Amino acid sequence: MTESRKEPAEGRLERIWIKRARRGPMDAVPEARAAARRGLVGSADQGGRRQVTVISAEAWRDAEEELGSAVEPSARRANLLVTGLDLEGSRGRTLVLGEVRLRVWGETVPCERMDEARAGLRRALSPSWRGGVYGELLNDGVLRVGDVITWEG
Repeated sequence: MTESRKEPAEGRLERIWIKRARRGPMDAVPEARAAARRGLVGSADQGGRRQVTVISAEAWRDAEEELGSAVEPSARRANLLVTGLDLEGSRGRTLVLGEVRLRVWGETVPCERMDEARAGLRRALSPSWRGGVYGELLNDGVLRVGDVITWEG
């Protein structure tokens, strides 16, 4: 972070989605149980470094602007939509979502599935970490829409 770019102190968890099966539908839920080092209970993505994926509402709006049309954020196939915090360059940082801590392992690179949802979406999500981040859950807890989010440390 530079002097000219001050990061907000906190943001908010706006939406939560659970993916029932690989390539399956994304179910919007008001809360989800986080299982440390596993993922969201009921989600197809379990274990490994990519247990949870997160997108920024601000970055999503930038992609929509580039596309020239609105696209439902669940088309990104991420688990969490957040506002107020910049995810770009956050590899190695810990995101605190209410009572749950998430270690960011890297940028989620958009795949061809994005263009299945909307032609050009993959390209629109490619710059500046617009595709979001993925990470590992560090503790058990419950995520709730409306939770305050911050960067640890």
